[in-house]
Amino acid sequence: MIRALLVLLALLPLPAAAAGWGHYVNARYGYAIDVPPGFSPQGESANGDGQVFRAPGATLAVYGAAVAAADFEMEVVARERLAEQAGWAITYAVSTPQKASFSGRRGGRILYVRMIALCGGAQLAAFELQYGAAELHTFNPVVDRLLAALRPTQGACP
Repeated sequence: MIRALLVLLALLPLPAAAAGWGHYVNARYGYAIDVPPGFSPQGESANGDGQVFRAPGATLAVYGAAVAAADFEMEVVARERLAEQAGWAITYAVSTPQKASFSGRRGGRILYVRMIALCGGAQLAAFELQYGAAELHTFNPVVDRLLAALRPTQGACP
C-alpha cells in the first residue's frame, strides 16, 4: 500500500511555480539563491562578489559585501539611505540583527532589497530586484521565493 502511494506521488507533476528556476552559488561570500525563470546571467562580477540576471523589464542583482558600518543593522540603514539618495521613495522597511528588507518606488519602477548577515555580521549577502510597477502582482510570488531562497552556504567565513 505504501509503495503504491509512493509510486503515485512520484508520477504527479511538480508544481508549476518550481519549474524553470535556476540556482546561483557564490563561493567568495558563501551564499546561494534561486534565480527566477527567464532571468539570464550576465556573468560573474570581476571581484567575484555576485552576478546580475536580466529578464525583459526586470533586473536581479545578487551580491556579497563586507559590512562597512558598525554592525549589520547600521549597514542596512546606510544602504537604505543610499537608495533614497538615488531617488527611491522607500515604502517598506523591516530589519532584525540577521536580516532586513526594504522596498521603494521611483517613477514606474519598484525596487525590492533583501540582505542577510553572514559571518557573524561581518559580511552580508543581498539581492536587489527591480521591475515595473505594473508587474507588481506578477512579481509578488517571485519576491516571496527569493526571500526564502537567499541563504548562507558553508565555509566562506575567514
